[in-house]
This record gives sequence, structure tokens and C-alpha cells, in this order.
Amino acid sequence: MPRVALVTYDPRPETSYDHGLPVMLDALRAAGAEAEAVFWDDAGVDWGGYDLAVIRSTWDYSWRVEEFVAWAERCGKATRLANPAEVVRWNTDKRYLGELAEAGVPTVPTRYIAPGDDIDGLPDDREYVVKPTSGAGSRYVARYGPEQHETAVRQIARMHAEGLAAMVQPYMAGIDVGGERALLYFGGRFLHASRKRAVLEPGTAFDADKFPHPGLEPWTATPAELAVAERALAAVPDGPELLYARVDLVDGEDGRPVVMELELVEPNLFLDLHPRSLPSVVAAVLKAAAGRGASAGHP
Repeated sequence: MPRVALVTYDPRPETSYDHGLPVMLDALRAAGAEAEAVFWDDAGVDWGGYDLAVIRSTWDYSWRVEEFVAWAERCGKATRLANPAEVVRWNTDKRYLGELAEAGVPTVPTRYIAPGDDIDGLPDDREYVVKPTSGAGSRYVARYGPEQHETAVRQIARMHAEGLAAMVQPYMAGIDVGGERALLYFGGRFLHASRKRAVLEPGTAFDADKFPHPGLEPWTATPAELAVAERALAAVPDGPELLYARVDLVDGEDGRPVVMELELVEPNLFLDLHPRSLPSVVAAVLKAAAGRGASAGHP
């Protein structure tokens, strides 16, 4: 009976936002696994006692990135970690988008402003988005127009004071029409796709809470979307073995899909929206626990 840890965060005193975690636990147990939900920062956990640790909803990591990456490296030495520690290290810094762009993957154009860099040169002719290079759940993300230049500068200065690098992207207006599509790969195969509406409303403060998945619905991925997603996965450095991957796409100015994010650490799988995908997820986890995982980068 394989022992599987589904790695999550400690939400106390609140309840967890990961509503799919109990469903996945029950399905793994029904399939014969000894599955447990485990907090990633619980110092008392013996990670070597598991056949596989699957990072699922470590949704507080963006406040403690260095600590989280160090944990992944320790855990990866003690047991099989999905996805691997080197992937966690690479993917928790959104400067990976620049690497994907250099590899020829269509991506949202991005400028990076690290602490100490000049903040001048923000767009003065269009809406744009400011966000941290390490973040999750729309933390410190805001949408600005040219007339809000000083507010955007204050946000970047605030981020720099906290040691965060900023990234500036054009607001992709196509999201207001076509939404954002999330293509999910699991166990080396395309699993399902979802679509959500725009998260960022004009005038919402960067430190305000935001509803992460407005208007979420099932989506049928187009051939063009699948092609871009697979190009992004193929461009991950060193072709690591991936148990899961989520590729978030929006329409570029020419109407063609571009990568907004490549989620390889703790993506929401949206299993409540796609219950028929659960058996495939369970089979892939059990296969990985037995040491025969497939690579999502090579469907």
C-alpha cells in the first residue's frame, strides 16, 4: 500500500480554500493508497516515510519563498517529490516567462524591475499590470492606466521595500472577451481545460483581496491553445519529469493564445469542475508513487 502525502498549507484559524483536497484524498484511499494531507511547514513530518509527496495547495508559500524552496529541496532528498525541487526553484520566480520567450514560446510581454532598478518608463499609452515575480492568488497584483502612474510607482516601491522584484505587463484586453484559459496536464497527458473571466477590475487596490476564479467554467481547448501549451512545457529547462502542469493562456493582440503563467508548483486542478478527471489523476499519482511517473512535458 503506497504512502502518499498531499502537501498543503496550514489555514488555521480559517478553513482551507482547497475544496478539492478531501475529494482527492478519498479517491486515493479508495484506490488502496495510504494518503494524508500534510502541512509543508510542519517540522515534525518525516517525509522519508512517504513513497511520494505531491505538492497540492501550499498557497501561503509566496510570503516565504526562500523557506518553501529550501523545504522542497529537503523533501526531494527524503522522498520522491512532485513536482521536483529544481522545478519548484525555477517556477516560483516568474522571470521564467523571459526564458520561455527566449525559447520562442508566445508569452505576455514582460518587463522586470528588481529592487534598486529604475522605476521610470512605465507605459503611458495603455493599461498595464504590475505584479511580483514571486506570488500567488493575485497577491500584490493591480491594473493601472497611464493616469495612475504615481500609484503604480508607490506599489513598486512598496514591493521593493519588502524585497520583491516587480514585473510589468500590458493589460491583455482579450481577456475581457475570451477570458483566461487553463489547460491542465497530469501524468504526461492533457487532462482538461477551464476558463475564467478577468480577475482585475480597474481601481482595485494592489493589496485588496481578489476573487481568484470568477466565472469559472469548463472549456474545450482549441488546437492553437494545445500547441502553445505543449511548446511551453517542452521549453522547461532540462526536460524535468512533471507529474502535473497547468498552462494559463490569454489572447494576444493578434488574437492568438499566449502564455500568461506556467503553473508547475501548486496549481488548482479544478477537479470539482471536472469530476471525470479524478480517476486519471489517481492513476497517475499511484504510478508516480511506484516510481514510474510520466513527464507532463512529453505527452
